[in-house]
Amino acid sequence: MKENLILSTKREGYATDQCGETLTVGELIELLQNYDEDIKVYFGNDFRGYYWYTYGSITEHDFYCESDEPDDEDDEF
Repeated sequence: MKENLILSTKREGYATDQCGETLTVGELIELLQNYDEDIKVYFGNDFRGYYWYTYGSITEHDFYCESDEPDDEDDEF
């Protein structure tokens, strides 16, 4: 039987400071070590009691590091 790891995600705000507690990178790595490294990972959105209404994939290009300090280059358009 093929297994997938589904990360049940939710929308909590329009900015990160409007969201509740979240995992650190270290905590996420520790949790992922409990799974076989060949299992595919997906986001599950809009949970409907026993299934997710929509799904999303994740790739290496989906990671962004957001800084709390504004970048001076962002001011120039």
